[in-house]
Amino acid sequence: MEVSILVGLVLLMGGAVGWSIGANDAANSLGTAVGSKVLNLRQAIILIVVFGFLGAFLQGGHVTKTIGNGIVSLSQLNKNLALYVALVSSFAACAWVILATYWKMPISTSHSIVGAVAGAGLAVHASIKWIMIRDIFICWIFTPLGAAVLGYLFFRLLQNSLYRIIPRRYLKPVITWLIILSGCYVAFTWGANDVANAVGVISGCGVLSVNASIIFGGLAIVVGITTWGYKVIETVGTEITRLMPIMALSAQLASAVNVHIYTLFGIPVSTSHSIVGAIVGVGLVRGIRVLNFRIMKEMILCWLATPFISGLISFITLNIIKLFIKI
Repeated sequence: MEVSILVGLVLLMGGAVGWSIGANDAANSLGTAVGSKVLNLRQAIILIVVFGFLGAFLQGGHVTKTIGNGIVSLSQLNKNLALYVALVSSFAACAWVILATYWKMPISTSHSIVGAVAGAGLAVHASIKWIMIRDIFICWIFTPLGAAVLGYLFFRLLQNSLYRIIPRRYLKPVITWLIILSGCYVAFTWGANDVANAVGVISGCGVLSVNASIIFGGLAIVVGITTWGYKVIETVGTEITRLMPIMALSAQLASAVNVHIYTLFGIPVSTSHSIVGAIVGVGLVRGIRVLNFRIMKEMILCWLATPFISGLISFITLNIIKLFIKI
């Protein structure tokens, strides 16, 4: 296949991954605000678009470099081979995320693209950086746990301090604005961490520069948010546990701080894991019985399956291509 055609297909699939990220992960930012009735769906989507794109543009380069060359060194591969790895891994990640979105399950696009890149790398016998994958996997385990702990602590802290510091007549509007601001912070950190899932392989194989790929991916994510993002927002906002406004504030702050730390270190973590972990943490303040264990069990199963399924899709797809095309 000609290089120009491959480049076009890589960009197309990268845009599709960005779209699927916007559709599935928009809920991670302000789904809790919608669930607690602070914002309606339209208002939440507008804020997610603005701050998600700002996060991608200003800090998306950290994780983009990890996805592009930290799992498989795409820049060290033959140009043609690198393009095939980028194309197939993007396809595999996108296929699984779209399917999960259809089921209204907030899975991890980070898990999906990492598994897909590793699967494609194995299919072409490229050198896999297993130490990096190990480190990423460890961070995946601690992402929801850390968010749950932070969520619990933030709720306890805010519950005790806000009611003492702020006069009762001002309490509701102050909490409302804090929820909106913390949700915007979540959207910013989400854009900064997750844009790499769409365009890391694009910059890694040299199709676009890091900055150009981030802008491209950010725009694709915006399209995903505005066209299909409402589906998972409903799940995160209302189906895990019933959220009071101060719970939504605590969950959003916990998730944002959690993801931002990993982003600064260039680690692709799951914003889905982070916000769900934070919601569980604040929910535990009211007692374990308030949690919807059925929906949580389904989420955890999808989380565990994600890197393996996307990796398997990637591995099989690239091997099928190799039967017909000499790579």
